[in-house]
Amino acid sequence: MQAEMKQAYQKSGLAPKKDSKTMQTGGGAGGLSGFWKFAVLFSFLVNAILVLVLLVVVGLIFQIKNGIAAPLIGGLYDNFVLMDDAHIVSAIVVNDTIQVNDTIPVVFDLPLNQETAVILTQDTPVSGATIFLNGAAIPINVILPQGTPLNIRLNMTVPVSQTIPVVLNVPVHLQVPVDIPLNRTQLHQPFANLAQLVAPYNALLNALPSDWSGIFSGP
Repeated sequence: MQAEMKQAYQKSGLAPKKDSKTMQTGGGAGGLSGFWKFAVLFSFLVNAILVLVLLVVVGLIFQIKNGIAAPLIGGLYDNFVLMDDAHIVSAIVVNDTIQVNDTIPVVFDLPLNQETAVILTQDTPVSGATIFLNGAAIPINVILPQGTPLNIRLNMTVPVSQTIPVVLNVPVHLQVPVDIPLNRTQLHQPFANLAQLVAPYNALLNALPSDWSGIFSGP
């Protein structure tokens, strides 16, 4: 670096010419002073260029953070958290036919109060019957032959206890509402892992300043 500075100093025309008069009058001290002045000026220019480059680089970092990194990392983290808290809300339409094959117990009391006709299925003796002959009551035993119809009145309560088979085809048309929270399904752990993976980078980006005011204002 010092050799390059000397070469630049010699080419700048600021270096004193080497002649006998200069050497006799002590021009070496003046030349050395001029060299240091040039070195200070050269160093100032280099530092100014470095500061300018640093400012440009910091500005580019601000743009990259605000335009690319922060929206990307922050968006990923926020969306992973939102996806874990999301619900699947829908309605399932069911159009089907259900076959019912079962038995139903039937138990109740059946009141009967009506007139009906019964047919004797065999010869039936009747003891102590009375017939009237010429106005006189004559007791007699008679036999009613098979097939004789008898008109009777039924007045009773009949208990009924029966099992009835049921075979039906029932059409079903309905909408079943569905509300499934994802954090209660197997998708919870992958979303949580992705959010934890991105969280440190998101926190680091949030801690970085977004503009020059964030640098000068301090933490």
